[in-house]
Amino acid sequence: MAITATIEPALHSRIDDPAYTTDNERWQAVLARDARADGHFFTCVHTTGIYCRPTCPARKPKRENVTFVETRADAIRAGFRPCKRCRPDDEAGLAARQAETIARICAEIEGSDELLTLDQLATRAGMSRFHFHRLFKQITGVTPKAYASAHRAKRVRDQLAQTPTVTQAIYGAGFASNGRFYANSTQTLGMSPRDFRAGGRDATIQFAFGDSSLGSVLVAATGKGICSILMGDDRASLLDQLRQRFPNAEIVGGDVDFAQTIAGVVGFIEEPARGLDLPLDVRGTAFQQRVWQALRAIPVGETVSYGEVAARIGSPKAVRAVANACARNEIAVAIPCHRIVGKDGSLTGYRWGTERKRALLEREHEAAQSAD
Repeated sequence: MAITATIEPALHSRIDDPAYTTDNERWQAVLARDARADGHFFTCVHTTGIYCRPTCPARKPKRENVTFVETRADAIRAGFRPCKRCRPDDEAGLAARQAETIARICAEIEGSDELLTLDQLATRAGMSRFHFHRLFKQITGVTPKAYASAHRAKRVRDQLAQTPTVTQAIYGAGFASNGRFYANSTQTLGMSPRDFRAGGRDATIQFAFGDSSLGSVLVAATGKGICSILMGDDRASLLDQLRQRFPNAEIVGGDVDFAQTIAGVVGFIEEPARGLDLPLDVRGTAFQQRVWQALRAIPVGETVSYGEVAARIGSPKAVRAVANACARNEIAVAIPCHRIVGKDGSLTGYRWGTERKRALLEREHEAAQSAD
C-alpha cells in the first residue's frame, strides 16, 4: 500500500470539542470528571493549597473554594502544589495513559468487522472528535482513517491468499460491497486484486542498479512509487530477491528517467545531507506501516531504540514486533531502519549488514554536525 498523505474533512474545536473558556463550563467538567477537559485547565483548591486535573478522583471541593488556571506554571506561581492523587505535574504519566488508550483503540479497529466512524472511536476513547483525531495522529503517525484503511488492506491481502475467489476475499475482509472495494482496489493493493493473487501478474516493475561505496544498490518501482531498495555485493542475488517477491510481475530495466531515481538513492547513501524524498509503494500490515512511518520521522543523524519506537506508536510493549517490522522492511535508507539501535546503543542487526549500518550512521552523524 502506498504511503500517501491522507486528507480528512477539516475538524475544528467547535461543538464537539468544548473550549472550557468560562468558569461555569470548567466547573461542570470537574463535576462530570470530563476526560476531554484534561490539559485544558487545572483546578486550584484554596482550602488545601493544591491544584488538580479536572478528572481528579478525589472528593469534590466546594465551588467557592475553587479557582481555575490554564497551566501548571500558573498554579505554581499562585502558590499551589500538585495533588498526589491525580498528579497534574506528571506529564510522562499522562502521555503513557494516552498511549495506552490509543493502543486500545488500534486493537478495536483491528478487531472490528466494519469500519468504525470517527465519532464511534472518539466515544470509545472518551474524547472529543477533535482531540482524539489529533492525539491518534500524534501517537501513531497516521490518521484513524489511514490506520483503518491500512489494516483493511492487510485483511484483503490475507483473504486473497486464503479464499478461492476475489469476491469471497472482499466480503471476508469486511467490505459491504464489491463496488466499494474496487473503487479503491489499486490504491489498497498496488495492483488489481486478481493480479495480486497471481503474485503481481501483469504488473510492470522497473528496476535499475547503482554502485555505491557500500556495494551495489537495486531500486525497483511500480507505477505508484518505490517498492524495493536493496543493498548487497552480488547484483544477481539482489535481482533474485526482487523476482521472488513479485514472481509473476513483468520486471524490466528502468528507462532514462528512472536513472535519476537510482542516482538520488546512491547520492543519499554517499551524502546524507542531500535528503531523500521519494514516493513509496509500501505493502505491509497496519502495525508494520505504523512502525515504518515512525522510522521516516527520525531525523538524519539521530538514532532511537526499538523500545522508543514502540512507545511512539502507542504500543510500548511491542518491542519485538517493532524489531520484526524493521527486519521486514524492503526499502533500505528511504525507510531508515538503520537508525534503530539497541537500548544500550549497540548496532544490533541490520538486513543489509551491520557494517553498512555503521557506515550509514557515521555519515549521517557527520552530515548533522555539518548542518549545525
